[in-house]
Amino acid sequence: MTGSSTRLRRLCIGAIAALGLALLPAGASAATTMVCSGTGTVLCTGTTKDRTGVSNYKIEVPSPWNGTLVLYSHGYVFPDPKHPAPGAAQDVGDAGTKAWLLGNGYAIAGSSYATDGWALEQAFRDQIAVLDVFDKSQFGHPKRTIAWGHSLGGMITAGLVQRFPDRFTAALPMCGVVAGGPGVWNQGLDSEFAFETLQAPGAFKLVNFTAADVAANFALASTAFNVAQATAKGQARIALSAALADVPGWFNPASPEPAATDYTTQEANQLAWDNNPDLLFGFFGRFELESRAGGNVSWNTGVDYRVQLANSSDRAEVEALYARAGLDLETDLNTLNDAPRIAADPKAVRYLTKFIAFNGEIDQPVLTMHTTGDGLVEVTDEQAYASVVSSAGNSSLLRQVFVHRAGHCTFTPAETISAFETLVHRVDTGQWSGTDPGAMNTLAAGLGPLNVAPPSFINFQPAQFLRPFDARNVGDEGQSGNQN
Repeated sequence: MTGSSTRLRRLCIGAIAALGLALLPAGASAATTMVCSGTGTVLCTGTTKDRTGVSNYKIEVPSPWNGTLVLYSHGYVFPDPKHPAPGAAQDVGDAGTKAWLLGNGYAIAGSSYATDGWALEQAFRDQIAVLDVFDKSQFGHPKRTIAWGHSLGGMITAGLVQRFPDRFTAALPMCGVVAGGPGVWNQGLDSEFAFETLQAPGAFKLVNFTAADVAANFALASTAFNVAQATAKGQARIALSAALADVPGWFNPASPEPAATDYTTQEANQLAWDNNPDLLFGFFGRFELESRAGGNVSWNTGVDYRVQLANSSDRAEVEALYARAGLDLETDLNTLNDAPRIAADPKAVRYLTKFIAFNGEIDQPVLTMHTTGDGLVEVTDEQAYASVVSSAGNSSLLRQVFVHRAGHCTFTPAETISAFETLVHRVDTGQWSGTDPGAMNTLAAGLGPLNVAPPSFINFQPAQFLRPFDARNVGDEGQSGNQN
Protein backbone atom coordinates (compact mmCIF):
# COMPACT_ATOMS: atom_id res chain seq x y z
CA MET A 1 0.00 0.00 0.00
CA THR A 2 1.31 3.44 -0.87
CA GLY A 3 1.99 6.08 1.76
CA SER A 4 -0.96 8.18 0.61
CA SER A 5 -3.23 5.11 0.70
CA THR A 6 -2.15 4.34 4.25
CA ARG A 7 -2.84 7.92 5.32
CA LEU A 8 -6.25 7.81 3.66
CA ARG A 9 -7.14 4.59 5.47
CA ARG A 10 -6.10 6.14 8.78
CA LEU A 11 -8.11 9.24 7.89
CA CYS A 12 -11.20 7.10 7.30
CA ILE A 13 -10.75 5.11 10.53
CA GLY A 14 -10.14 8.25 12.55
CA ALA A 15 -13.17 10.00 11.13
CA ILE A 16 -15.48 7.08 11.93
CA ALA A 17 -14.05 6.67 15.44
CA ALA A 18 -14.61 10.36 16.29
CA LEU A 19 -18.04 10.48 15.00
CA GLY A 20 -24.35 15.16 13.58
CA LEU A 21 -33.44 28.86 20.20
CA ALA A 22 -32.79 32.25 19.27
CA LEU A 23 -31.66 33.06 22.83
CA LEU A 24 -29.90 30.96 25.42
CA PRO A 25 -32.42 29.45 27.85
CA ALA A 26 -32.44 29.97 31.60
CA GLY A 27 -29.52 28.22 33.22
CA ALA A 28 -27.32 28.72 30.17
CA SER A 29 -23.65 27.82 30.21
CA ALA A 30 -21.24 29.97 32.16
CA ALA A 31 -17.47 29.74 32.34
CA THR A 32 -16.26 28.13 35.55
CA THR A 33 -12.54 28.03 34.81
CA MET A 34 -10.12 29.52 32.29
CA VAL A 35 -6.35 29.11 32.04
CA CYS A 36 -4.27 30.69 29.26
CA SER A 37 -0.63 30.17 28.40
CA GLY A 38 1.81 30.89 25.56
CA THR A 39 3.43 33.91 24.01
CA GLY A 40 3.08 33.15 20.30
CA THR A 41 -0.11 31.17 19.95
CA VAL A 42 -2.07 31.60 23.17
CA LEU A 43 -3.86 28.44 24.35
CA CYS A 44 -6.82 28.85 26.70
CA THR A 45 -8.64 25.91 28.26
CA GLY A 46 -11.43 25.64 30.75
CA THR A 47 -14.91 24.37 31.44
CA THR A 48 -18.44 25.64 31.14
CA LYS A 49 -21.35 24.34 33.18
CA ASP A 50 -25.11 24.27 32.79
CA ARG A 51 -28.00 22.11 33.97
CA THR A 52 -26.96 19.25 31.64
CA GLY A 53 -23.40 19.01 32.91
CA VAL A 54 -19.87 20.23 32.40
CA SER A 55 -18.18 20.76 29.04
CA ASN A 56 -14.49 21.29 28.35
CA TYR A 57 -13.45 23.99 25.91
CA LYS A 58 -10.30 24.96 24.06
CA ILE A 59 -9.31 28.24 22.39
CA GLU A 60 -6.13 28.92 20.40
CA VAL A 61 -5.27 32.42 19.20
CA PRO A 62 -2.15 33.12 17.07
CA SER A 63 -0.10 36.29 17.00
CA PRO A 64 -0.87 38.20 14.92
CA TRP A 65 -4.58 37.35 14.91
CA ASN A 66 -6.59 38.36 11.85
CA GLY A 67 -9.80 38.88 13.84
CA THR A 68 -11.61 35.75 12.58
CA LEU A 69 -12.65 33.01 15.00
CA VAL A 70 -13.34 29.52 13.62
CA LEU A 71 -15.65 27.45 15.85
CA TYR A 72 -15.28 23.70 15.35
CA SER A 73 -18.02 21.17 16.17
CA HIS A 74 -16.79 17.61 16.50
CA GLY A 75 -18.60 14.46 15.42
CA TYR A 76 -20.44 11.65 17.20
CA VAL A 77 -18.73 9.96 20.13
CA PHE A 78 -20.23 6.73 21.46
CA PRO A 79 -20.83 7.07 25.22
CA ASP A 80 -18.61 5.03 27.51
CA PRO A 81 -20.62 3.99 30.59
CA LYS A 82 -17.39 3.45 32.51
CA HIS A 83 -16.22 7.01 31.79
CA PRO A 84 -19.32 9.23 31.52
CA ALA A 85 -17.41 12.49 31.91
CA PRO A 86 -16.91 14.47 28.68
CA GLY A 87 -13.65 13.98 26.84
CA ALA A 88 -11.11 16.52 25.70
CA ALA A 89 -12.28 19.58 23.81
CA GLN A 90 -11.70 19.58 20.04
CA ASP A 91 -11.09 22.74 18.04
CA VAL A 92 -10.07 21.34 14.64
CA GLY A 93 -10.31 18.12 12.64
CA ASP A 94 -6.65 17.38 11.88
CA ALA A 95 -3.17 18.62 12.67
CA GLY A 96 -2.36 19.84 9.16
CA THR A 97 -5.45 22.01 8.98
CA LYS A 98 -4.75 23.33 12.46
CA ALA A 99 -1.23 24.39 11.55
CA TRP A 100 -2.46 26.13 8.41
CA LEU A 101 -5.22 28.03 10.23
CA LEU A 102 -2.99 29.25 13.04
CA GLY A 103 -0.21 30.04 10.57
CA ASN A 104 -2.59 32.21 8.57
CA GLY A 105 -3.84 34.17 11.56
CA TYR A 106 -7.11 32.40 12.35
CA ALA A 107 -8.17 31.73 15.95
CA ILE A 108 -9.76 28.33 16.55
CA ALA A 109 -12.05 27.09 19.30
CA GLY A 110 -14.36 24.23 20.26
CA SER A 111 -15.81 22.24 23.12
CA SER A 112 -16.28 18.64 24.18
CA TYR A 113 -20.07 19.00 24.76
CA ALA A 114 -21.45 18.05 28.16
CA THR A 115 -22.46 14.57 26.97
CA ASP A 116 -21.49 12.11 24.26
CA GLY A 117 -23.93 10.52 21.82
CA TRP A 118 -26.66 12.47 19.98
CA ALA A 119 -25.62 15.55 21.93
CA LEU A 120 -27.15 18.33 19.84
CA GLU A 121 -29.05 19.80 22.79
CA GLN A 122 -25.80 20.10 24.75
CA ALA A 123 -23.68 21.11 21.76
CA PHE A 124 -25.84 24.11 20.90
CA ARG A 125 -25.51 25.45 24.45
CA ASP A 126 -21.87 24.58 24.89
CA GLN A 127 -20.66 25.94 21.56
CA ILE A 128 -22.42 29.26 22.12
CA ALA A 129 -20.92 29.31 25.61
CA VAL A 130 -17.46 29.10 24.04
CA LEU A 131 -18.27 32.17 21.96
CA ASP A 132 -19.41 33.97 25.10
CA VAL A 133 -16.16 33.02 26.87
CA PHE A 134 -14.15 34.30 23.92
CA ASP A 135 -16.02 37.63 23.92
CA LYS A 136 -15.17 38.15 27.61
CA SER A 137 -11.55 37.09 27.26
CA GLN A 138 -8.48 39.19 26.60
CA PHE A 139 -9.11 38.81 22.85
CA GLY A 140 -12.52 40.47 22.74
CA HIS A 141 -15.33 40.05 20.23
CA PRO A 142 -14.11 38.67 16.86
CA LYS A 143 -14.70 40.64 13.68
CA ARG A 144 -16.28 37.53 12.19
CA THR A 145 -17.02 33.99 13.32
CA ILE A 146 -17.13 30.97 11.02
CA ALA A 147 -18.78 27.73 12.15
CA TRP A 148 -17.59 24.41 10.83
CA GLY A 149 -17.57 20.75 11.79
CA HIS A 150 -17.54 17.13 10.69
CA SER A 151 -20.32 14.50 10.63
CA LEU A 152 -22.65 15.10 13.58
CA GLY A 153 -20.56 18.25 13.97
CA GLY A 154 -21.60 19.23 10.44
CA MET A 155 -25.21 18.86 11.58
CA ILE A 156 -24.44 20.93 14.69
CA THR A 157 -22.80 23.56 12.46
CA ALA A 158 -25.91 23.83 10.28
CA GLY A 159 -28.04 23.93 13.42
CA LEU A 160 -25.97 26.69 15.00
CA VAL A 161 -26.42 29.05 12.07
CA GLN A 162 -30.14 28.22 11.92
CA ARG A 163 -30.68 28.86 15.65
CA PHE A 164 -28.14 31.63 16.29
CA PRO A 165 -27.82 33.50 12.98
CA ASP A 166 -26.56 36.68 14.63
CA ARG A 167 -23.50 34.90 16.06
CA PHE A 168 -22.02 33.65 12.78
CA THR A 169 -20.67 35.13 9.56
CA ALA A 170 -20.54 31.89 7.54
CA ALA A 171 -20.62 28.10 7.93
CA LEU A 172 -18.88 25.02 6.52
CA PRO A 173 -20.74 21.80 7.41
CA MET A 174 -18.56 18.87 6.29
CA CYS A 175 -19.91 15.33 5.73
CA GLY A 176 -22.84 16.56 7.80
CA VAL A 177 -26.10 14.93 8.80
CA VAL A 178 -27.85 17.77 7.02
CA ALA A 179 -30.99 15.83 6.10
CA GLY A 180 -31.95 16.28 9.76
CA GLY A 181 -32.56 13.81 12.56
CA PRO A 182 -35.99 12.34 11.75
CA GLY A 183 -35.14 11.74 8.10
CA VAL A 184 -31.83 9.96 8.64
CA TRP A 185 -33.12 7.74 11.45
CA ASN A 186 -36.22 6.86 9.40
CA GLN A 187 -34.06 5.94 6.42
CA GLY A 188 -31.90 3.74 8.63
CA LEU A 189 -35.02 2.03 9.96
CA ASP A 190 -36.21 1.30 6.40
CA SER A 191 -32.93 -0.42 5.61
CA GLU A 192 -32.94 -2.64 8.71
CA PHE A 193 -36.69 -3.32 8.47
CA ALA A 194 -36.31 -4.66 4.92
CA PHE A 195 -33.50 -7.03 5.84
CA GLU A 196 -35.15 -8.31 9.03
CA THR A 197 -38.55 -8.80 7.34
CA LEU A 198 -37.23 -10.64 4.29
CA GLN A 199 -34.12 -12.44 5.47
CA ALA A 200 -34.42 -12.93 9.23
CA PRO A 201 -38.06 -12.46 10.26
CA GLY A 202 -38.42 -11.99 14.00
CA ALA A 203 -34.73 -12.57 14.64
CA PHE A 204 -33.99 -9.23 16.29
CA LYS A 205 -35.60 -6.00 17.47
CA LEU A 206 -35.29 -2.79 15.48
CA VAL A 207 -36.48 -0.19 18.01
CA ASN A 208 -37.30 0.27 21.71
CA PHE A 209 -34.02 -1.13 22.98
CA THR A 210 -33.05 -1.49 26.61
CA ALA A 211 -29.62 -1.53 28.18
CA ALA A 212 -30.14 -5.25 28.77
CA ASP A 213 -31.00 -6.24 25.19
CA VAL A 214 -29.28 -3.84 22.78
CA ALA A 215 -26.00 -5.77 22.61
CA ALA A 216 -27.76 -9.08 22.03
CA ASN A 217 -29.90 -7.62 19.22
CA PHE A 218 -26.84 -6.05 17.61
CA ALA A 219 -25.06 -9.42 17.68
CA LEU A 220 -28.07 -11.21 16.18
CA ALA A 221 -28.38 -8.66 13.39
CA SER A 222 -24.65 -8.71 12.60
CA THR A 223 -24.67 -12.49 12.44
CA ALA A 224 -27.74 -12.52 10.20
CA PHE A 225 -26.17 -10.09 7.73
CA ASN A 226 -22.96 -12.07 7.50
CA VAL A 227 -24.76 -15.42 7.19
CA ALA A 228 -26.86 -13.95 4.38
CA GLN A 229 -23.70 -13.06 2.50
CA ALA A 230 -23.02 -16.76 1.92
CA THR A 231 -25.96 -17.12 -0.52
CA ALA A 232 -27.04 -15.31 -3.67
CA LYS A 233 -30.50 -14.74 -2.17
CA GLY A 234 -28.97 -13.23 0.95
CA GLN A 235 -26.75 -10.96 -1.11
CA ALA A 236 -29.75 -9.71 -3.08
CA ARG A 237 -31.58 -8.84 0.12
CA ILE A 238 -28.52 -7.11 1.57
CA ALA A 239 -28.46 -5.02 -1.60
CA LEU A 240 -32.16 -4.16 -1.22
CA SER A 241 -31.58 -3.16 2.39
CA ALA A 242 -28.70 -0.92 1.30
CA ALA A 243 -30.73 0.58 -1.55
CA LEU A 244 -33.45 1.78 0.82
CA ALA A 245 -30.83 3.96 2.52
CA ASP A 246 -28.83 4.71 -0.65
CA VAL A 247 -25.69 3.17 0.86
CA PRO A 248 -22.95 3.37 -1.80
CA GLY A 249 -21.16 0.32 -3.13
CA TRP A 250 -17.75 1.82 -2.37
CA PHE A 251 -16.08 1.39 1.01
CA ASN A 252 -12.29 1.66 0.86
CA PRO A 253 -10.97 5.19 0.16
CA ALA A 254 -7.66 3.71 -0.99
CA SER A 255 -9.37 1.69 -3.75
CA PRO A 256 -10.97 2.91 -6.98
CA GLU A 257 -14.73 3.09 -7.19
CA PRO A 258 -16.20 -0.20 -8.52
CA ALA A 259 -17.46 -0.13 -12.09
CA ALA A 260 -21.07 0.92 -12.52
CA THR A 261 -22.15 -2.66 -13.30
CA ASP A 262 -19.82 -4.46 -10.87
CA TYR A 263 -22.73 -5.31 -8.61
CA THR A 264 -20.91 -8.13 -6.83
CA THR A 265 -18.25 -5.79 -5.51
CA GLN A 266 -20.77 -3.07 -4.75
CA GLU A 267 -22.86 -5.41 -2.60
CA ALA A 268 -19.78 -6.69 -0.73
CA ASN A 269 -18.85 -3.08 0.01
CA GLN A 270 -22.36 -2.35 1.26
CA LEU A 271 -22.01 -5.25 3.69
CA ALA A 272 -18.71 -3.74 4.80
CA TRP A 273 -20.58 -0.52 5.64
CA ASP A 274 -23.13 -2.58 7.60
CA ASN A 275 -20.35 -4.21 9.59
CA ASN A 276 -18.53 -0.95 10.30
CA PRO A 277 -20.10 1.32 11.37
CA ASP A 278 -23.74 1.33 10.21
CA LEU A 279 -25.13 -1.43 12.44
CA LEU A 280 -23.33 0.06 15.44
CA PHE A 281 -25.38 3.20 14.93
CA GLY A 282 -28.51 1.22 14.07
CA PHE A 283 -28.43 -0.47 17.46
CA PHE A 284 -26.16 1.24 20.00
CA GLY A 285 -26.62 4.70 18.48
CA ARG A 286 -30.38 4.23 18.29
CA PHE A 287 -30.51 2.99 21.88
CA GLU A 288 -28.62 6.09 23.06
CA LEU A 289 -30.98 8.39 21.15
CA GLU A 290 -34.10 6.57 22.36
CA SER A 291 -32.84 6.92 25.93
CA ARG A 292 -32.44 10.69 25.68
CA ALA A 293 -35.58 11.26 23.56
CA GLY A 294 -37.82 9.14 25.78
CA GLY A 295 -38.92 6.55 23.23
CA ASN A 296 -38.78 5.39 19.63
CA VAL A 297 -37.96 8.26 17.26
CA SER A 298 -38.62 6.46 13.94
CA TRP A 299 -41.58 5.20 11.95
CA ASN A 300 -42.33 3.51 8.65
CA THR A 301 -46.11 3.82 8.66
CA GLY A 302 -47.31 4.87 5.24
CA VAL A 303 -44.11 3.94 3.42
CA ASP A 304 -44.46 2.28 0.00
CA TYR A 305 -41.22 0.37 -0.43
CA ARG A 306 -41.82 -0.08 -4.13
CA VAL A 307 -41.69 3.71 -4.48
CA GLN A 308 -38.59 3.89 -2.27
CA LEU A 309 -36.69 1.42 -4.43
CA ALA A 310 -37.80 3.15 -7.63
CA ASN A 311 -36.20 6.36 -6.33
CA SER A 312 -33.00 4.71 -5.08
CA SER A 313 -29.68 5.21 -6.84
CA ASP A 314 -29.00 1.48 -6.20
CA ARG A 315 -32.08 0.19 -8.03
CA ALA A 316 -30.21 -1.36 -10.98
CA GLU A 317 -27.92 -3.28 -8.60
CA VAL A 318 -30.90 -4.70 -6.71
CA GLU A 319 -32.68 -5.78 -9.87
CA ALA A 320 -29.54 -7.48 -11.20
CA LEU A 321 -28.77 -9.36 -7.97
CA TYR A 322 -32.38 -10.49 -7.57
CA ALA A 323 -32.33 -11.84 -11.13
CA ARG A 324 -29.03 -13.64 -10.49
CA ALA A 325 -30.42 -15.22 -7.33
CA GLY A 326 -33.66 -16.31 -9.00
CA LEU A 327 -35.67 -14.26 -6.50
CA ASP A 328 -38.88 -12.46 -7.40
CA LEU A 329 -38.32 -8.82 -6.46
CA GLU A 330 -42.02 -7.98 -6.78
CA THR A 331 -42.89 -10.70 -4.28
CA ASP A 332 -40.39 -9.33 -1.76
CA LEU A 333 -41.67 -5.78 -2.24
CA ASN A 334 -45.22 -7.01 -1.67
CA THR A 335 -44.05 -8.76 1.50
CA LEU A 336 -42.46 -5.54 2.73
CA ASN A 337 -45.52 -3.46 1.95
CA ASP A 338 -47.81 -5.95 3.69
CA ALA A 339 -45.66 -6.32 6.82
CA PRO A 340 -46.79 -4.79 10.14
CA ARG A 341 -45.33 -1.31 10.52
CA ILE A 342 -43.48 0.50 13.28
CA ALA A 343 -44.97 3.63 14.82
CA ALA A 344 -42.94 6.30 16.60
CA ASP A 345 -43.44 7.80 20.04
CA PRO A 346 -44.74 11.34 19.34
CA LYS A 347 -42.86 12.79 22.31
CA ALA A 348 -39.61 11.27 21.07
CA VAL A 349 -40.20 12.55 17.54
CA ARG A 350 -40.76 16.05 18.91
CA TYR A 351 -37.42 15.85 20.70
CA LEU A 352 -35.60 14.69 17.58
CA THR A 353 -37.30 17.33 15.46
CA LYS A 354 -36.09 19.98 17.90
CA PHE A 355 -32.56 18.52 17.81
CA ILE A 356 -32.83 18.88 14.82
CA ALA A 357 -34.86 19.21 11.65
CA PHE A 358 -33.88 21.98 9.26
CA ASN A 359 -36.01 24.85 7.98
CA GLY A 360 -33.76 26.31 5.27
CA GLU A 361 -33.52 29.67 7.01
CA ILE A 362 -29.90 30.75 6.57
CA ASP A 363 -28.79 34.35 6.81
CA GLN A 364 -25.14 33.84 5.90
CA PRO A 365 -23.09 31.98 3.26
CA VAL A 366 -23.03 28.21 3.79
CA LEU A 367 -20.70 25.87 1.90
CA THR A 368 -21.19 22.14 2.43
CA MET A 369 -18.70 19.42 1.46
CA HIS A 370 -19.25 15.67 1.18
CA THR A 371 -17.51 12.60 -0.21
CA THR A 372 -19.50 10.78 -2.88
CA GLY A 373 -18.81 7.35 -1.35
CA ASP A 374 -20.02 8.00 2.20
CA GLY A 375 -21.94 5.02 3.56
CA LEU A 376 -22.53 6.35 7.07
CA VAL A 377 -23.92 9.81 6.29
CA GLU A 378 -24.96 9.33 2.69
CA VAL A 379 -24.25 12.05 0.17
CA THR A 380 -28.00 12.26 -0.51
CA ASP A 381 -28.25 14.24 2.74
CA GLU A 382 -26.97 17.15 0.67
CA GLN A 383 -29.98 16.96 -1.66
CA ALA A 384 -32.34 17.12 1.31
CA TYR A 385 -30.59 20.19 2.71
CA ALA A 386 -30.47 21.97 -0.64
CA SER A 387 -34.18 21.27 -1.09
CA VAL A 388 -35.27 22.88 2.18
CA VAL A 389 -32.91 25.83 1.68
CA SER A 390 -34.41 26.34 -1.77
CA SER A 391 -37.94 26.18 -0.38
CA ALA A 392 -37.03 28.99 2.02
CA GLY A 393 -35.76 31.09 -0.88
CA ASN A 394 -32.11 31.01 0.22
CA SER A 395 -30.36 29.05 -2.53
CA SER A 396 -28.14 32.03 -3.37
CA LEU A 397 -26.47 31.64 0.03
CA LEU A 398 -25.73 27.92 -0.38
CA ARG A 399 -23.07 26.12 -2.39
CA GLN A 400 -22.19 22.42 -2.22
CA VAL A 401 -18.93 20.75 -3.25
CA PHE A 402 -18.17 17.05 -3.56
CA VAL A 403 -15.03 14.93 -3.28
CA HIS A 404 -14.81 11.72 -5.31
CA ARG A 405 -13.68 9.32 -2.61
CA ALA A 406 -15.07 6.52 -0.44
CA GLY A 407 -15.31 6.88 3.29
CA HIS A 408 -16.93 9.13 5.86
CA CYS A 409 -15.25 12.53 6.21
CA THR A 410 -12.15 11.31 4.35
CA PHE A 411 -11.11 14.74 3.11
CA THR A 412 -7.45 15.59 2.86
CA PRO A 413 -6.23 18.66 4.76
CA ALA A 414 -5.71 20.36 1.39
CA GLU A 415 -9.33 19.74 0.35
CA THR A 416 -10.57 20.98 3.72
CA ILE A 417 -8.52 24.18 3.52
CA SER A 418 -9.57 24.75 -0.09
CA ALA A 419 -13.22 24.63 0.95
CA PHE A 420 -12.49 26.96 3.86
CA GLU A 421 -10.63 29.46 1.65
CA THR A 422 -13.47 29.40 -0.88
CA LEU A 423 -15.95 30.22 1.86
CA VAL A 424 -13.75 33.03 3.19
CA HIS A 425 -13.51 34.44 -0.33
CA ARG A 426 -17.32 34.51 -0.47
CA VAL A 427 -17.38 36.40 2.85
CA ASP A 428 -14.71 38.86 1.65
CA THR A 429 -16.23 39.59 -1.76
CA GLY A 430 -19.93 38.89 -1.38
CA GLN A 431 -19.75 36.64 -4.46
CA TRP A 432 -19.41 32.90 -4.92
CA SER A 433 -16.51 32.00 -7.19
CA GLY A 434 -14.10 29.11 -7.56
CA THR A 435 -16.55 26.44 -6.41
CA ASP A 436 -16.19 24.42 -9.63
CA PRO A 437 -14.08 21.25 -9.30
CA GLY A 438 -11.25 22.53 -11.51
CA ALA A 439 -10.74 25.64 -9.40
CA MET A 440 -11.05 23.69 -6.15
CA ASN A 441 -8.54 21.07 -7.25
CA THR A 442 -6.08 23.74 -8.39
CA LEU A 443 -6.40 25.50 -5.06
CA ALA A 444 -5.84 22.25 -3.18
CA ALA A 445 -2.86 21.24 -5.33
CA GLY A 446 -1.16 24.49 -4.38
CA LEU A 447 -1.10 23.39 -0.74
CA GLY A 448 1.72 20.92 -1.39
CA PRO A 449 2.29 18.37 1.40
CA LEU A 450 -1.23 18.88 2.77
CA ASN A 451 -2.33 16.74 -0.19
CA VAL A 452 -2.06 13.27 1.36
CA ALA A 453 -3.90 12.09 -1.76
CA PRO A 454 -4.56 13.79 -5.10
CA PRO A 455 -7.23 16.51 -4.92
CA SER A 456 -10.50 14.88 -5.95
CA PHE A 457 -13.24 17.49 -6.21
CA ILE A 458 -15.79 16.39 -8.82
CA ASN A 459 -18.94 17.59 -10.55
CA PHE A 460 -21.67 15.63 -8.80
CA GLN A 461 -25.43 15.78 -8.34
CA PRO A 462 -26.62 13.73 -5.36
CA ALA A 463 -29.68 11.55 -5.82
CA GLN A 464 -32.91 12.25 -4.02
CA PHE A 465 -32.91 11.67 -0.26
CA LEU A 466 -35.43 8.88 0.23
CA ARG A 467 -37.11 9.81 3.53
CA PRO A 468 -37.13 13.63 3.66
CA PHE A 469 -38.32 15.31 6.84
CA ASP A 470 -37.84 19.01 7.53
CA ALA A 471 -39.83 22.06 8.59
CA ARG A 472 -42.26 21.45 5.72
CA ASN A 473 -43.27 18.08 7.25
CA VAL A 474 -43.64 19.05 10.90
CA GLY A 475 -47.07 17.89 11.99
CA ASP A 476 -47.03 14.92 9.60
CA GLU A 477 -44.96 12.67 11.87
CA GLY A 478 -45.86 9.08 11.16
CA GLN A 479 -48.70 10.00 8.82
CA SER A 480 -46.92 9.57 5.51
CA GLY A 481 -43.77 7.79 4.58
CA ASN A 482 -43.29 8.78 0.95
CA GLN A 483 -42.94 12.55 1.01
CA ASN A 484 -40.77 13.02 -2.07
